[in-house]
Order: sequence, then C-alpha cells, then structure tokens
Amino acid sequence: MERPKLLYAIESALTEVMERDPAEITAITEDTRLFEDLFLDSTSVLELLVTLEDLTGLEVDPEELDMDDFRTVGTLADRVGSQLLAGAPAGPDEA
Repeated sequence: MERPKLLYAIESALTEVMERDPAEITAITEDTRLFEDLFLDSTSVLELLVTLEDLTGLEVDPEELDMDDFRTVGTLADRVGSQLLAGAPAGPDEA
C-alpha cells in the first residue's frame, strides 16, 4: 500500500475511533503523537488496530507489537506498512 493511502487509512481509523470531526483528524501529521497529542488510551489503541485491520486487510499479532509502534502517526504507518509488505505481495493498487 502506498504511503499516502496508508496515512489516509490511519486518519480514517482515527476519525472513527475518536468520534471526531474528520477535519480535526486530517490536520494531523506524521509527527503527531498518538497518546500525548490525540489522547489515545490502551482501549482506543485496540479499537484503532481493529479498525485498521478492517480498512487495510492487515492481521495484527499483538505479540509482535511494541509501544514504540504507537509513538506517532508516522511510526504507526511504518509498522503497518512493513506488516502489509511482509504479509502479501502488492496488488494492482499497492504498487
């Protein structure tokens, strides 16, 4: 999945999980901190992962996750992107 599409999926997931106006969520950057800036907690992180699984087809193994993966939007995108690449070859929309 291309980085812009991945970031859009994260923004969409955050919009759904946080129940916020999409305009607030699209104002985030890759440096936005998930806990400090967006005030996520452990429950909302789990909801975020489930929503990302639905949006991207990714299957997350909780044993493979590290708290550093949730430091910022960018670190989450790095982790999700690497798992997507490891999981299956890129399809026509993901080149």
